Amino acid sequence: MIVTQARHVWSNGNAAGFFKDKSPYLKIAEHGYKFLRDVMWDKEYGGFYNLVNRQGAPLKENNGQIIKQAYGNAFAVYGLAAYYKACGDTAVLNLAKKTFYWLENHSYDKKFGGYFQLLTREGKPFKEGFRGTPPKDQNSMIHIMEAFTELYKVWPDKILKERLTSLLHLIRDTITTPDGYMNLFFKQDWTPISYRDSSQAARQKHFELDHVSFGHNIETGYLLLEASHVLGIKDDTVTLRKAKRMVDHTLENGFDNQNGGIFDGGYYFHGKTGITIIRKTKEWWSQIEALNSCLMMSELFPNDPHNYYEHFCVQWNYIKKYLIDDTYHGWYRDGLDTAPWVRKSPKADIWKCNYHTSRGMINCLRRLEGAEE
Repeated sequence: MIVTQARHVWSNGNAAGFFKDKSPYLKIAEHGYKFLRDVMWDKEYGGFYNLVNRQGAPLKENNGQIIKQAYGNAFAVYGLAAYYKACGDTAVLNLAKKTFYWLENHSYDKKFGGYFQLLTREGKPFKEGFRGTPPKDQNSMIHIMEAFTELYKVWPDKILKERLTSLLHLIRDTITTPDGYMNLFFKQDWTPISYRDSSQAARQKHFELDHVSFGHNIETGYLLLEASHVLGIKDDTVTLRKAKRMVDHTLENGFDNQNGGIFDGGYYFHGKTGITIIRKTKEWWSQIEALNSCLMMSELFPNDPHNYYEHFCVQWNYIKKYLIDDTYHGWYRDGLDTAPWVRKSPKADIWKCNYHTSRGMINCLRRLEGAEE
């Protein structure tokens, strides 16, 4: 899967910039880069395949088609940019640029802004959505913004700056509500997909399309501020206020005050006051993103009533107690307090690798040591 492969390239490129001995991480990142370049890039139509088999042949998905994703191609940009920063090989940067232009030519929506998530192999976007999946979503937009932020660090291109700035405004002002949480899926014109006024059966059926994802919200608070910083926007109080609101909304509504950790999902039911927790599990990536954002906010607002540093400490204790496997190492998929069965679940799969965890811990270490980027 392009997402997994690219995330591993990014993690090792990022690690090479953090550890004194960068050689082992550069070697692994180089191996991953060559696989992306030689195997996962579509030499006929451009763009990265979403899935290939071990021999490198593209795989048809359950719809019988070879599908490409803006999300996956964005992570390729992300990984390549980080590896280029670590190694300085212009061929790596050129592939990152090539991927950016592929997204620009095929996925970018010139009419309404943002990017279409799903495309044919030839690069034709599904502008009305595909097989029940709407054409645009917050998860793709935040990670395209994240990838463009990484690329802009090493390639301050004019068009790239325009696209990154537009994504910052789109996520901050359209995708994120004034209350501080993001709508998840959208029509082409950015009308949110909502089942709030539908039956309970319809809401349950479409849970993945319409709920409050606390992990994405608290992560995006960090990603917005990172993008604003890299763009060099001075005194960006608008983004700072919205990022703070996103972190605060999660801590106020999705934080487990008994055991620590943030829950996976909530919902604002029609006619009911406040939010209801409808998914009490606590996936690993949400917990490390909360750790990172809480420490960041503790520096920006040290005297805030939310006491971000205390939340950071509680969160780290939660991670040590319920997520890190002291016997066999690695992180469980979910916190053991709400999902004890994951002790025997796989530690890694195509969606679970070392990207969230290594980034969050390295960011925290840099902040605690006073050496953040």
